[in-house]
Amino acid sequence: MFGEHSLFILASYGVSALALGGLALWTVLDGRSVRRRLEELDSRGVKRRSAGRE
Repeated sequence: MFGEHSLFILASYGVSALALGGLALWTVLDGRSVRRRLEELDSRGVKRRSAGRE
């Protein structure tokens, strides 16, 4: 139906989809982790250099 190489093509698409999904999940989880660490530092009074001087 799909041709001689359909198994290879479908497997390639599947691996690519898993890799992209994994990267997206990693990005979301890392963003949450960084946000938590920044909130913890902010609560302790540590400020970012980019925040400027007050």
